Amino acid sequence: MRTREDIAALIPHQGLMCLWEEVVEWDEERIALRSHGHRDPRHPLRSGGRLHAVHLCEYGAQTMAVHGGLVASKQGAVAKPGVLVALRGVQLHLAHIDDLPGALEGIGRKLIDTGESWQYEFEIRHAGALIAHGRAAVMARTD
Repeated sequence: MRTREDIAALIPHQGLMCLWEEVVEWDEERIALRSHGHRDPRHPLRSGGRLHAVHLCEYGAQTMAVHGGLVASKQGAVAKPGVLVALRGVQLHLAHIDDLPGALEGIGRKLIDTGESWQYEFEIRHAGALIAHGRAAVMARTD
Protein backbone atom coordinates (compact mmCIF):
# COMPACT_ATOMS: atom_id res chain seq x y z
CA MET A 1 0.00 0.00 0.00
CA ARG A 2 2.23 2.82 1.22
CA THR A 3 5.98 2.88 0.61
CA ARG A 4 8.86 3.91 2.86
CA GLU A 5 8.80 7.36 1.24
CA ASP A 6 5.08 7.72 2.03
CA ILE A 7 5.71 6.56 5.58
CA ALA A 8 8.66 8.94 6.06
CA ALA A 9 6.41 11.85 5.05
CA LEU A 10 4.21 11.04 8.07
CA ILE A 11 6.82 10.57 10.82
CA PRO A 12 9.94 12.34 12.11
CA HIS A 13 12.17 9.31 11.38
CA GLN A 14 13.99 9.73 8.09
CA GLY A 15 16.32 7.74 5.85
CA LEU A 16 17.18 4.31 7.18
CA MET A 17 15.81 5.31 10.61
CA CYS A 18 12.36 5.05 9.05
CA LEU A 19 12.20 1.34 9.89
CA TRP A 20 8.95 0.30 8.23
CA GLU A 21 8.82 -0.07 4.46
CA GLU A 22 5.18 -0.89 3.78
CA VAL A 23 1.77 -0.33 5.33
CA VAL A 24 -0.14 -3.57 4.78
CA GLU A 25 -3.45 -2.35 6.23
CA TRP A 26 -4.80 0.07 8.79
CA ASP A 27 -7.96 1.48 10.31
CA GLU A 28 -8.68 3.95 13.12
CA GLU A 29 -7.56 1.51 15.85
CA ARG A 30 -4.92 -0.76 14.30
CA ILE A 31 -2.05 -0.89 11.81
CA ALA A 32 -0.09 -3.69 10.14
CA LEU A 33 3.33 -2.98 8.60
CA ARG A 34 6.16 -4.88 6.94
CA SER A 35 9.92 -4.38 6.56
CA HIS A 36 12.97 -6.20 5.25
CA GLY A 37 15.44 -3.53 6.45
CA HIS A 38 16.65 -5.52 9.46
CA ARG A 39 19.03 -7.39 7.12
CA ASP A 40 20.60 -4.23 5.70
CA PRO A 41 24.25 -3.96 6.86
CA ARG A 42 23.75 -0.16 6.93
CA HIS A 43 20.91 -0.38 9.48
CA PRO A 44 21.50 2.61 11.80
CA LEU A 45 20.84 0.61 15.00
CA ARG A 46 23.44 -2.08 14.30
CA SER A 47 26.20 -2.47 16.85
CA GLY A 48 29.24 -4.67 16.38
CA GLY A 49 27.81 -5.84 13.07
CA ARG A 50 24.62 -7.17 14.72
CA LEU A 51 21.11 -5.90 15.17
CA HIS A 52 19.94 -6.78 18.67
CA ALA A 53 16.34 -7.78 19.41
CA VAL A 54 15.95 -4.90 21.88
CA HIS A 55 15.63 -2.65 18.83
CA LEU A 56 12.30 -4.30 18.11
CA CYS A 57 11.00 -1.82 20.71
CA GLU A 58 11.82 0.97 18.24
CA TYR A 59 9.98 -0.94 15.53
CA GLY A 60 7.05 -1.18 17.93
CA ALA A 61 7.17 2.54 18.75
CA GLN A 62 7.28 3.40 15.06
CA THR A 63 4.04 1.46 14.51
CA MET A 64 2.50 4.16 16.73
CA ALA A 65 4.07 7.01 14.79
CA VAL A 66 2.97 5.67 11.41
CA HIS A 67 -0.55 4.97 12.67
CA GLY A 68 -0.84 8.43 14.21
CA GLY A 69 0.38 10.01 10.99
CA LEU A 70 -2.15 8.10 8.89
CA VAL A 71 -5.06 8.91 11.22
CA ALA A 72 -4.11 12.60 11.29
CA SER A 73 -3.68 12.80 7.51
CA LYS A 74 -7.10 11.21 7.00
CA GLN A 75 -8.49 14.10 9.07
CA GLY A 76 -6.53 16.66 7.02
CA ALA A 77 -4.04 17.30 9.82
CA VAL A 78 -0.48 16.45 10.80
CA ALA A 79 0.24 14.21 13.79
CA LYS A 80 1.66 15.91 16.85
CA PRO A 81 5.31 14.99 17.44
CA GLY A 82 5.77 12.83 20.50
CA VAL A 83 8.35 11.48 22.91
CA LEU A 84 8.50 7.85 23.97
CA VAL A 85 8.04 7.89 27.75
CA ALA A 86 7.51 4.23 28.69
CA LEU A 87 7.79 0.66 27.54
CA ARG A 88 5.90 -1.96 29.54
CA GLY A 89 5.53 -5.70 29.44
CA VAL A 90 8.11 -6.07 26.70
CA GLN A 91 9.06 -9.64 25.88
CA LEU A 92 11.75 -10.49 23.36
CA HIS A 93 11.92 -14.05 22.08
CA LEU A 94 15.38 -13.99 20.46
CA ALA A 95 18.70 -12.18 20.81
CA HIS A 96 19.37 -10.82 17.31
CA ILE A 97 17.25 -10.06 14.27
CA ASP A 98 19.76 -9.28 11.51
CA ASP A 99 19.91 -12.93 10.43
CA LEU A 100 16.15 -13.46 10.04
CA PRO A 101 15.57 -14.29 6.37
CA GLY A 102 12.06 -12.93 5.82
CA ALA A 103 10.18 -9.73 6.49
CA LEU A 104 9.39 -8.37 9.92
CA GLU A 105 5.66 -7.88 10.37
CA GLY A 106 4.44 -5.36 12.91
CA ILE A 107 1.02 -4.81 14.42
CA GLY A 108 0.14 -1.78 16.50
CA ARG A 109 -3.16 -1.47 18.40
CA LYS A 110 -4.25 1.81 19.97
CA LEU A 111 -5.22 1.40 23.62
CA ILE A 112 -5.45 5.05 24.75
CA ASP A 113 -5.57 8.35 22.85
CA THR A 114 -6.08 11.51 24.91
CA GLY A 115 -4.89 13.82 22.14
CA GLU A 116 -1.80 14.60 24.23
CA SER A 117 -0.69 11.07 25.08
CA TRP A 118 -1.06 7.67 23.47
CA GLN A 119 -0.60 4.08 24.48
CA TYR A 120 -0.37 1.19 22.05
CA GLU A 121 0.36 -2.48 22.27
CA PHE A 122 2.65 -3.88 19.61
CA GLU A 123 3.61 -7.27 18.23
CA ILE A 124 6.49 -8.03 15.91
CA ARG A 125 6.42 -11.32 14.03
CA HIS A 126 8.74 -13.12 11.65
CA ALA A 127 7.39 -15.91 9.42
CA GLY A 128 4.26 -15.91 11.58
CA ALA A 129 6.16 -16.47 14.84
CA LEU A 130 5.89 -13.87 17.61
CA ILE A 131 9.37 -12.46 18.27
CA ALA A 132 8.51 -9.41 20.42
CA HIS A 133 5.54 -7.74 22.05
CA GLY A 134 4.78 -5.09 24.61
CA ARG A 135 3.18 -1.71 25.22
CA ALA A 136 4.56 1.74 24.52
CA ALA A 137 3.45 5.16 25.78
CA VAL A 138 4.13 8.47 24.06
CA MET A 139 3.44 12.03 25.18
CA ALA A 140 3.13 15.01 22.85
CA ARG A 141 6.23 17.18 22.73
CA THR A 142 5.71 20.61 24.23
CA ASP A 143 8.49 22.52 22.41
